[in-house]
Amino acid sequence: MAATDELTVLLVDDDDIVWEAVGRSFRKHNLPHKLVCAQDGQEAIEILESRHPSKSVAGPLVILLDLNMPRMNGFEFLSRLRADPNLQSYVTFVLTTSGDETDRARAYSEHVAGYMIKDAVGPQFAKLSQLLTHYRGSVELPNAQ
Repeated sequence: MAATDELTVLLVDDDDIVWEAVGRSFRKHNLPHKLVCAQDGQEAIEILESRHPSKSVAGPLVILLDLNMPRMNGFEFLSRLRADPNLQSYVTFVLTTSGDETDRARAYSEHVAGYMIKDAVGPQFAKLSQLLTHYRGSVELPNAQ
């Protein structure tokens, strides 16, 4: 993978086990992606707006978003993201446990790039790593602000 294929992934999920699993998957597949984790939508907004005291994002960015979180859930985050002209262009994939058709339709109405159910992305998130590798190698992404 070339240096130009590097990517920053903002993982918005309140489950630190998911944080560990995604990080482990990146390492196992030798992905040079920088992983930044936010515990909920509010923290993710603070990171994206460069207001977080210790976390930041830079370069091409993809957001992986859980739906069910405290403080600011995934749908509230998406609404806020899409309403802000400085943030609305970020590519966002939903990564959730919800297989509910209503959730899926609602997420796509907020212009997500994809909707993935955690159990379906393979053991140890292998399919997620493959998706991000192929996606990054195929598209031009906006840089984080």
